[in-house]
Amino acid sequence: MVFPFLLFQMLSTETEGGLFDFNATLPLMALQFITLTVVLNFIFYKPVTSVLDERDEYIRNSLTTASASLVKADQLTKTYEQQLAESRKKAQEIIKVAQEQAQQVVSVKIKDAQADGEKLVSEAFHQLSIQKEDALKTLETQVDTLSDLIKLKLLND
Repeated sequence: MVFPFLLFQMLSTETEGGLFDFNATLPLMALQFITLTVVLNFIFYKPVTSVLDERDEYIRNSLTTASASLVKADQLTKTYEQQLAESRKKAQEIIKVAQEQAQQVVSVKIKDAQADGEKLVSEAFHQLSIQKEDALKTLETQVDTLSDLIKLKLLND
């Protein structure tokens, strides 16, 4: 690139001392600039822009996938929370039913125990009544025997 410029300067021996010389150098510099721009575009800018485009595409796809995963996770969370709430309700109902059944069993056992207690008391009362009657009969016979003995002793003396 620089070589044509140096060659052109060697051929032209005439120099004018101005800042901008409007001679054949200006179009040659413009041509070199355009050539450099085209070459840089093909060599550097196109691969860099393609890499940047691929990176942007990857980022976009990753963001899309992440947002879809986040939405799915939110849905799963809501589903699991609903299932957990339902499970808690069912557990509370099961506990309530079990407590009611336990209360019924306890009340039946208490009633049975009371009935058994009353039966034992009535049997004990009945036994005591029988023993009392037996004791009274025995006492009556003993009192009769004793009174007969006392009467005989008193009469014999």
